[in-house]
Amino acid sequence: MSSNLHTRGFTYYKMSNLDNRIANADQLLTTDIDKFCESVTDLYSNICKPLLDIVIYVYRLTTNLGGTTPGILLLYLFFSGVFLTNLRKPTGRLTVMEQKLEGEFRYVNSRLITNSEEIAFYKGNNREKLTILASFNKLVAHMRKFLEFRVGMGIVDNMVAKYIATVVGFYAVSLPFFEKDHPLLTGSQQSERLSRYYTFGRMLVKLAEAIGRLVLAGREMSRLAGFTARMTELTVVLKDLNSGRYERTMVNNSAIADAGHIGPGMGLLKFQDNLIKFDHVPLVTPNGDVLVKDLTFEVKSGMNVLVCGPNGCGKSSLFRILGELWPTWGGKVTKPPAGKLFYIPQRPYMTLGSLRDQIIYPHTHQEMKRRGKTDADLLKYLDLVQLTYLQVREKGLDAIEDWIDVLSGGEKQRIAMARLFYHNPQFAILDECTSAVSVDVEGSMYEYCRMVGITLFTVSHRKSLWTHHDYYLKFDGHGAYEFGPIEGTQDQFGS
Repeated sequence: MSSNLHTRGFTYYKMSNLDNRIANADQLLTTDIDKFCESVTDLYSNICKPLLDIVIYVYRLTTNLGGTTPGILLLYLFFSGVFLTNLRKPTGRLTVMEQKLEGEFRYVNSRLITNSEEIAFYKGNNREKLTILASFNKLVAHMRKFLEFRVGMGIVDNMVAKYIATVVGFYAVSLPFFEKDHPLLTGSQQSERLSRYYTFGRMLVKLAEAIGRLVLAGREMSRLAGFTARMTELTVVLKDLNSGRYERTMVNNSAIADAGHIGPGMGLLKFQDNLIKFDHVPLVTPNGDVLVKDLTFEVKSGMNVLVCGPNGCGKSSLFRILGELWPTWGGKVTKPPAGKLFYIPQRPYMTLGSLRDQIIYPHTHQEMKRRGKTDADLLKYLDLVQLTYLQVREKGLDAIEDWIDVLSGGEKQRIAMARLFYHNPQFAILDECTSAVSVDVEGSMYEYCRMVGITLFTVSHRKSLWTHHDYYLKFDGHGAYEFGPIEGTQDQFGS
């Protein structure tokens, strides 16, 4: 399950961004599956022994006292089971809600840990405290309600499964002893009848206890039903995501209500080297908002493109479609295979591992060697981004640190550019990835990309980057765009 969620076709990303049926999938993986497995194993142990006891005691009592006595207890088992099952119906729903609220509380805390520095700068501790307390109070209120229900059900369970079952059992075993002509008891002395009454009474008590344990096992089955519903939902969603089907509540779908010819996954995707082409492709968010109704342009290798426009205009949507993270809603997208298209975000990801691992990510050291790369190549890339001092400061490429905290923002961005040089793709998407780098270092990195034949799609508002690009793609934020060559008379926008 964990492998399918995290490693198969970006399933976790799709579940978090393209499909909103499940929130906090990590809660399902870490806690709900564990509780589901515990509940299944407990149910097995709670059911097998009582069932075996019931079979044995019913057989012994039937052969000695006839079928009436055990039949009464089995009828009691049936009716008490139906009665308690109806009373326990809210258990499954309450269990599902408990796990959802636990997931929300876990997410609020993990979010606070991840963004602790930014919160500290803003002095936002009181505001975050209110958020955490609100989530915590919701969880506590639900848990209190659930525990009150379980206490009440526990009292009813004990009454039905223990005390009433014992009374019914002694009543059932007493019936044959009131019959003067019972085959087993006819002609018996009073002491012998009393001994048999005691023996069969003990059997009935054991049978009643077994029935009581079986009835109480239904309580665990009700909780298991809640966990099973969560697991079933996860399995169904995973199957849908891996087959390209998404479900999401549309926040604003008025723009696509009349456009029946577009929809998630209705566009075509073609792989071709040295070409990126959008042919009548709409840029649509997972919520259904149409950012650009019809985007058409063609970029061949060697044509560096500067992408610009206001926030929310479709720049990131364009790159997510190129990266196959979002489905195409229509038209046709032609692009190189995934391994020949590289993306560098504004805040580059630093993996756990050595300095070498940061440069070659997502490759391993063995994969690097298999591709014919050496540490000398990596040092060359560090030199190109003016980070040679890092391997000296950190005592070599094998140094292991918490690189997210050790490196500054500019160093992280330059490490990401060294990573780009190592992979040497046909096309690279640079999303404000040099905003913390000086202009001179930035210029040398762009010149190297042109020299080795890496075609760039750059999102930036720096005027200094215009000289490194041949075309521009400008979105106006209202659904329109411009695509054309950068000429000497072109008005440069940016800062």
